[in-house]
Amino acid sequence: MTILIVLTSHDTLGDTGKKTGLWLEEFLAPFYEFTDANIPVRLATPAGGIAPIDPLSIEMIESTDLYRRFANDASLVKLLQNTEQLEKIDAQEVDGVLYPGGHGPLFDLRTNPHSIRLIESLFRTGKPVATICHAGCVLLDAKATSGAPLVNGKNLTAFSDSEEVAAQLAEVVPYLVETELKKLGANYSRAPDWNEYIVRDGQLLSGQNPASSRGVAKALIEVLGIKV
Repeated sequence: MTILIVLTSHDTLGDTGKKTGLWLEEFLAPFYEFTDANIPVRLATPAGGIAPIDPLSIEMIESTDLYRRFANDASLVKLLQNTEQLEKIDAQEVDGVLYPGGHGPLFDLRTNPHSIRLIESLFRTGKPVATICHAGCVLLDAKATSGAPLVNGKNLTAFSDSEEVAAQLAEVVPYLVETELKKLGANYSRAPDWNEYIVRDGQLLSGQNPASSRGVAKALIEVLGIKV
């Protein structure tokens, strides 16, 4: 039993000059849920090597036990500096995939052909795909076996447009995930801004925002039938 976590390689927030990347809580909370349940985890990025971390996401949690655990976890720090290259991942070798968010995925993972191929392959074989927050974008260009958008008719959630507005980044990001999902026929739903909210539709699991990170991980473990 192996879970693959796919992270962004993108570290620049549009043309603002600011750094971005993965949102750390959305990675750490699930990672430790998996490893504490003795589930092997692999990390991959489009480029391989270092997975960039959004500096703001560090500031948001640096006073928490979660961050302190990470800061003292030399093996995980090393893993984040030496991720596998996504194109070399064989979907048959993993039992489920999780995509944490952050703004980075908006720029590289939505259209990455290896990510799209992985998602489509997992869906064909009945394996779970989980997304958190902005990482709902990774589903946008994936197709069902019929050729229709994979998200069409699916119940799911992702970072809401109103949360993007509240973060004052609605005019900075290349697109709004909620809006794009709805355009493709997804049955998008959400909780009030910043509240935990998780949706399961068969093998598709999604969380709205950072507060939903741990819940998505727990749901993925349940879908995989792992007793903890």
